[in-house]
Amino acid sequence: MAVPERGPRDRMVFSAAQLIRRQGVAATGMRDVAAHAEAPRGSLQHYFPGGKEQLVNEAVAWAGRYAANRIARFLAGLERPTPGGLFAAMVGQWTDEYRQAGFAGGCPVAAATVECAESAESTRQAAAAAFAAWTVPVAEALTGMGVPAGRAEPLATLMISALEGAILIARAEQDVRALETVVRELAPVLDAAAF
Repeated sequence: MAVPERGPRDRMVFSAAQLIRRQGVAATGMRDVAAHAEAPRGSLQHYFPGGKEQLVNEAVAWAGRYAANRIARFLAGLERPTPGGLFAAMVGQWTDEYRQAGFAGGCPVAAATVECAESAESTRQAAAAAFAAWTVPVAEALTGMGVPAGRAEPLATLMISALEGAILIARAEQDVRALETVVRELAPVLDAAAF
């Protein structure tokens, strides 16, 4: 079955997320998004009457859904799923990207949070919702691996927080050391939480 092609609106949301993860919100212009998406510039106002703030918020929401959907794929790739193995897979996506393509990209949700959370309440809310959308499947996966329900959500938050921090350090250092460190140090703690 053929995968349906994205329409111009979906391409622009995706393109916004990709540009934000590389250059931040402030440096990502609406015209840049249209050009990256190969969409007519006139369609920006049509699809995003709320302007750049609406587009950024939708890109942040897309990124949250993308991260959430990756959890099922990571689990499917594990022969014997463990909390530490899931965390290693989550971090491994970034380690692989940085080794293969360099350190140009980061998390678009983090970028939008850093740049916009103070000035745009809707973007702060979009970022919080994106992190929540990502936390839910991680917590559910942990529960399925034997982590008590009361610990699953806090550990999911810890995993995402450690990953986001390691991404920032890796980009600053231009080295995957921080990513490797969080897996090495946190995986045993996570595995110990499962019964």
